[in-house]
Amino acid sequence: MAELKYEITEHIGVIGENTRGWSKELNLVSWNEREPKYDIRDWAPDHSKIGKGVTLSADEIASLKDLLAGIDFDSFE
Repeated sequence: MAELKYEITEHIGVIGENTRGWSKELNLVSWNEREPKYDIRDWAPDHSKIGKGVTLSADEIASLKDLLAGIDFDSFE
């Protein structure tokens, strides 16, 4: 299997952290030297290991933003 190359081109923020110290983050990531895309996944504290995640284009992240804006999160309490 070929080596996976990635570069975090912009760290946007941490969504949460688990008990092992890994953090779920939203970043712009270039995978295999391609155009950076929005990426949500778990990262080891030093970013040397990654968990499964989802990679989204600018259009997809805009759609996600619109979907999240329509949710009444207060109803979950």
